[in-house]
Amino acid sequence: MSGRKNRDSIVCTSAIVIVIVAELILFSASTVRAAGGQDSASAKATFQAKCAMCHGPDGAGSEVGKSMKVPDLRSDVIQKMSNAQLAQTISDGKGGMPPFKSSLSEAQIHALVRYVRSLRQKK
Repeated sequence: MSGRKNRDSIVCTSAIVIVIVAELILFSASTVRAAGGQDSASAKATFQAKCAMCHGPDGAGSEVGKSMKVPDLRSDVIQKMSNAQLAQTISDGKGGMPPFKSSLSEAQIHALVRYVRSLRQKK
């Protein structure tokens, strides 16, 4: 009888541990998803504040940007660049584009890279 009691106790304890682990995983996943939404909204706000004047609200280029021949951020040329290349361009600037490494954090720059990637879908 004692052996069966131990086995039942182990099974019950294991089931409780599995439920707790599953809840932690689901909670973590929902937290990451919520943070991703905030990150996206923040990146969009940063883009509007720092980039849209030349690149336009959709990345196609504003009147000012088109006169300066800024590239369409939705184009294959830009979208085929690696994340590292895009981050470096944002950070260091290129051509007439100013560098943003002193005014944006590394996290903001990487969020902008993800935002630029999302612009392709809006073309």
